[in-house]
Amino acid sequence: MRIADRDITQIALAPFRICHYRALYNMMRVFVDFPSAFLRYITNSGRYPWRPRLRTPMGIVSPTLYSYHDLLTVNEIFCRQDYKVDPNARVVVDIGANIGISGLYFLTRNPNVRCHLFEPVPRNVERLRANLAAFGNRIVVSDVAVADSSGTVDFGVEDAGRYGGIGVDTGRTIQVECRHIDDVLESVLQTEERIDLLKLDTEGLEAATVAAIHRRYLARIGRIAYEQAAGATSTVIQYDPHVAPMSAAGLHAVLPFALAAERDDVLRIAHPSPGGGDEPDRGEDRPGILRIGT
Repeated sequence: MRIADRDITQIALAPFRICHYRALYNMMRVFVDFPSAFLRYITNSGRYPWRPRLRTPMGIVSPTLYSYHDLLTVNEIFCRQDYKVDPNARVVVDIGANIGISGLYFLTRNPNVRCHLFEPVPRNVERLRANLAAFGNRIVVSDVAVADSSGTVDFGVEDAGRYGGIGVDTGRTIQVECRHIDDVLESVLQTEERIDLLKLDTEGLEAATVAAIHRRYLARIGRIAYEQAAGATSTVIQYDPHVAPMSAAGLHAVLPFALAAERDDVLRIAHPSPGGGDEPDRGEDRPGILRIGT
């Protein structure tokens, strides 16, 4: 059952999750016209396209939102701060950039942030470019998917543009180019000294993609953030690749516990690392620490 296009279970659980109270407080600070935005948010009302005015460290910005689902994205990123980034960050890689809302958040943290954005759906890419047009010299947009393999893949698409992905059954698919995560990182790191944040939102492939990253690239990434779904709820995993060794298998094994924990905490995973060699090994152990933000 759904109310205002949201699962009734999510609505029932909302009062018990601290993150929603933080989001409400931030919503009052971020939206210039808070009453109108809040009414739209809780009732799924109002006409679209709509351009809300958002306060940021770089001044007021007005992205174009095309549906209620885009408003949910603004709330998650600007208000709930699912992908909170160091205010002094310089380089962000955004995989699953959608219509550019997360990119807009990153680019408005300070005037020096550069974003490498990856989004395979043509309509989303067009809207992304429009929303980020003012930052043209600080963005690099690639219209490809990114995962733990490369090639041409079937990509599920739907009207909202928010819930499709590789292997996602939406009733409609398009074929898109997919690049292996290591190839993407190699390309970015040819021009950037390091990556402050790697963000992924790829509808279920995030953990496998992170687990496929070779240690030579992890050494040049400050933090990794990605969403994992657990039933009717989802949690953003903040992953620091510099603390404790963790295998790809260990990553997958710990996620169910991490998601069930639903708390602001740190899970330290220690698995023996085989070490040795610089050649990519898609299944080898990799260092890491998981931060669970609810």
